[in-house]
Parts: sequence; structure tokens; C-alpha cells
Amino acid sequence: MRKYLGFFAVSVLLLSCAEPEPAERNNPYDALAYNYIGKSSAEGSSSSVGTGDYPSSSSVFSSSSSVGVSSSSVLPSSSGTAPSSSSAVPSSSSAPPSSSSTIPSSSSLAQSSSSSSLNSVASSSSFVSQNGVVYGNPVTYGGETYQTVVIGTQTWFARNLNYTPSSGIFISCDIYDCATYGRLYDWSTVMGFPSDCNENTCSNQIQSPHRGICPEGWHIPSKAEWDVLTAYIGGSGTEGKKLKTTGGWKRGGNGTDDYGFSALPGGYGNSGNNFDDVGDIGYWWSAGEYNSTYAWSRQMDYDRESADWYGYEKSYMHPVRCVKD
Repeated sequence: MRKYLGFFAVSVLLLSCAEPEPAERNNPYDALAYNYIGKSSAEGSSSSVGTGDYPSSSSVFSSSSSVGVSSSSVLPSSSGTAPSSSSAVPSSSSAPPSSSSTIPSSSSLAQSSSSSSLNSVASSSSFVSQNGVVYGNPVTYGGETYQTVVIGTQTWFARNLNYTPSSGIFISCDIYDCATYGRLYDWSTVMGFPSDCNENTCSNQIQSPHRGICPEGWHIPSKAEWDVLTAYIGGSGTEGKKLKTTGGWKRGGNGTDDYGFSALPGGYGNSGNNFDDVGDIGYWWSAGEYNSTYAWSRQMDYDRESADWYGYEKSYMHPVRCVKD
């Protein structure tokens, strides 16, 4: 009995020491009050107030698109504040221009003289260097355009002349590949002389320089001018190798074409539109007579690295190069 009386006494003492029940809360800004202003929204949507006494993280820490703003607005992507490599560090196509814009390719220089890049280069400078070859301004003559090359102090056509004179003796392009090798002419036609100069000396009519059938400002090279070319490139012993094309010569006779001269084995022609040695030998008339019926011609063979002078009958048909006055 005493045990139960003691427990009752302690319970009464504890209850008497407890804090009185507070009055009902009516503060609209108190989250525990019955009239808290956020209570209706809390009951209606979890996006502003959570299920407990504290608002959910979705109201204080809003979505990344508003308070914690997404990286696309506060921390711009690589295309904004920190630019991508295409804008901050220019690509090779915008900063260091490619070789095709700084130095025209050999195909546009040597083969496409009608291209705007070549014409603009030619009009602004007398030559352009490409892979060791120095190209001069192209020349249009008789409906054909000829690329030119600068070799030492001289400027040469980079291919054989393919011109149709109004008279003379020359091969028909119906049977001969003039587009590749140029046209073949007898010596008097090349020089612009009467045909009887093939059987008689006409040295007193040879001028210096002698234009012949070349365009104005250009002329048929003399033997001495060929020798200047030979000396500049290192002598006749390797002239054939250095001036011959890298393809088109039979039996491995190609050269290195170091200067863009592009010598091809066009062979020779004789009476009756016959021709021979195409693919084997290249011949080029000079403006010099050997004697009354022969003239000097420069010759390169498929089986030799050298180039040599030979006297050939003026009635034979050989190709010709033009050199600048």
C-alpha cells in the first residue's frame, strides 16, 4: 500500500512542475500555428512546403533553372564564356592558311592558267615558287595558254609551242599528238623564213633576238642561250635528267624535272607527215645554222642523262620552245 502511495505522490509532483499548456497559436507566420499562411499551399503542393514542419528542398533550393541556375546561364557552355577551340584557338584553316591559299598548287600554276588564283598571283608578281620551281606569268597565244618557268636569268615556256602559222611546213595534228608534244615544224617555218632557207644559208636574216613564230616579247632560243641554261643547271652531263619530265619517256628514261621545263620525247617528223622517235628522243630547234642546209638542234635521249647539240637537216620537223626577250 505504501508502495502505491509513493508512486502517486511522485506523479502529482511531476505534473505540478510541468509547463502549463500554451494557448492556441494564431500567428500566421508561425509554421506550427493553426492559421499559418503557408498551410494551404503546403497541403496542396509538395513543391513549396514539405510533409513535415520544414519546407522541402524544392522551395528553398529551387530547380536548377531558377535559383541554382543551370550551367547554360550562370556557367556558360564552351561556346560562351570559355569559347570552344573553333573560336578561341583558330583552326588551321583560319589562322595559319593552308598551302593551297598561300602558295598555289602545281596543278593550278602549271595546268590551269585560267584559274582566278593563278591570274591574281600572276598580276601581282612576276613569279611564284612552288616545290623549287619558279613559275612566271602565263602567256596566251594562238588560242593556247602556256605556263612559263624562270630558270636563272631566263624565262622559258614550260611546254613546246603548239601554234598554227599561216604558212610553212608543219605536221598535221590529225595524225600527231600536238596537245602533248607541241607541233613539229621545219626550220624555215620556225624562223619565219621562206622555204628556200632550208637549202641555203640565211644567217644574214637571223636577228638577235629572233622572234620567228613565237609571240611578241618572246623568241626562238639561240644556241648561246641554250648554253646559258645548261650552265645554270649544272652542265650538259645531267641536263637531260634535270629537264626531262618524270613520266612519258620509254624504258625508264624519265627525269626529275627540277625546274619545271618538262621536256618530253616528241620525236621528229620528215616529209609526208611521217614522224619517229616519239617516246624515245626529244629535239628542239635553235635559231642558229650549222651550215647552209643544217641547223642546230638540242637533243635528249631516253637512255642518257645528258643533253647534246646536233646538226639536223633544216627540212626535218622538230618542236620548239620560246624564251623571253
